[in-house]
Amino acid sequence: MPEPLKNIFARPLVARFAEEVKSVYPSFDDAQFIPQVINDTWESLELKQRMRQISLVVRRFLPEDLPAAIQIMSEVAAQHIARRGGQLSFEYMFIPDFLEAHGLEAPDAALQAMEQITQLSSAEFAVRPFLLHFPERMYPKMLEWSKHASPYVRRLSSEGFRPRLPWGMGVPALKRDPSPILPVLEQLKQDPAETVRRSVANNLNDIAKDHPALVLDILQRWQGLGPETDWILRHASRGLLKKGHSEVLARFGFEQGVAHVEIKDLNFTPAVKIGETFQFDFKVHNASAAPINIRLEYAIDYLTGSGNVSHKVFKIKEMRLGGGQTEHLARKQRFTDFTTRKHYPGTHKLEILVNGKGLAAGQFQVV
Repeated sequence: MPEPLKNIFARPLVARFAEEVKSVYPSFDDAQFIPQVINDTWESLELKQRMRQISLVVRRFLPEDLPAAIQIMSEVAAQHIARRGGQLSFEYMFIPDFLEAHGLEAPDAALQAMEQITQLSSAEFAVRPFLLHFPERMYPKMLEWSKHASPYVRRLSSEGFRPRLPWGMGVPALKRDPSPILPVLEQLKQDPAETVRRSVANNLNDIAKDHPALVLDILQRWQGLGPETDWILRHASRGLLKKGHSEVLARFGFEQGVAHVEIKDLNFTPAVKIGETFQFDFKVHNASAAPINIRLEYAIDYLTGSGNVSHKVFKIKEMRLGGGQTEHLARKQRFTDFTTRKHYPGTHKLEILVNGKGLAAGQFQVV
């Protein structure tokens, strides 16, 4: 079994962090700080709970004046950045979490520190409550950060601005109306940093879930500006492609009609135990004389704990299938429980999709 990620936050890291704070703030009581963090509850805490425990406890040992406390955290981050250079650190995520937990009471100091701290450990989660509570201030700030010299700050302007940031605090106003985000994405659409461009793609993919027409308009305007921007658009369209959105499929060269494409000899495991692997294979055949561009996917209808169905689509490959050509494909799907998916026994459905259209299907049992 892999080591739980939460174990990154352990006594050696807490002790090292205490030394770093003391080097900036000599009055810091590291002898009392460490046992208050690593207390009787520590082993039962999960990853984000451990981060929050560090950020809550350290506040007790810093100056009562919040801007002064924030400045100390910023100086600790600055020392790390000076030593490490351009390298983000996941293990210091509790420093931006300090801003998330305490910074709303001193937004001027918090935002100034955030610009520094995000260059050590991404502040994408820390910025969310500020977007929620100070939208008139934060929307121009995000645009300002999109023009920053540091790619980590530019990434924050997009990643922290996502309407549906995974594991991040929700900002309902951005789901309803993503227009404040668009100037930031326009600024970053040809950014030289790959991490920034990937964030732009993820942001657009979020927007597409609620406003597909808006993303289609952006796709039409940006397509062809350059290979980097074209990559953003393809990655941003992955959700719409999985949904079989006809205009998006056509925009990427996939035929809307698949009347001449056949799925043959679909075979699959009739029953799979939870914890084991489901296997299937099939042939895809182009019955016409002309070649066709196809996007092959498979979908599984998973049973949920409430008895409903969760429809999940997985990409197999994109290919150009010649006239009369047949290709054989095989795939495996793990039915191991994860934190993001739990499996339940019962009848499940497998479906093979070509350009968003289901062409073959069958049922199997999970036991």
